[in-house]
Amino acid sequence: AEGVRRVGSMGDAGCFSFFPSKNLGGFGDGGIVTVNDPELAAKIRKLRNHGAAPKYYHSLIGGNFRLDALQAAILSIKLRHLEDWHAARRRNAAFYERAFQNSPVVTPAAVYKDSGITNYHIYNQFVVRVPDRDRVRQALANANIGCDIYYPVPLHLQECFNYLGYSKGDFPNSEKAAAETLALPIYPELTENMLQYVADNLLATIQEEK
Repeated sequence: AEGVRRVGSMGDAGCFSFFPSKNLGGFGDGGIVTVNDPELAAKIRKLRNHGAAPKYYHSLIGGNFRLDALQAAILSIKLRHLEDWHAARRRNAAFYERAFQNSPVVTPAAVYKDSGITNYHIYNQFVVRVPDRDRVRQALANANIGCDIYYPVPLHLQECFNYLGYSKGDFPNSEKAAAETLALPIYPELTENMLQYVADNLLATIQEEK
């Protein structure tokens, strides 16, 4: 679509995590920053290497944020497959959407799906809303289905933000999401039988509640 730009190519800087669970994940922690400004790029390169340039001469206070060569080699190979993996995640999401039609399971809305953009969603997670989420999660775990909660405690109820003075009930939508959402398996290697197994177990568990 006209005017479409990739994430990381707009704004002053784009930050990407290569944590192993990401769509493009390494074999350990890592990440990159993309920039269009040579001066900002030079500053970030300094910051990642203790603020030094040249070596042993520190003009900034930085840290050891270098991406090691082994991770870079792994990621450079995996990058070639990323678009195919995105397409597979969209395929898996479409399966779930069909499977959960006319059920209490609320699937995530892909707002750009009908915009003409091919890469309209990359589904790092496929997060659904379900009644009695904790019971559902345990039932899926008992069926050896990996699932997780992103995230169980909203920010305003985190201990580190007590000083802000918020309490339960101040952000009801955040609290509702934290209590109802569950991330289902969405990774590209899922087969149709595996997807069906997830859907069948989830729907059966919800049906038991009735």
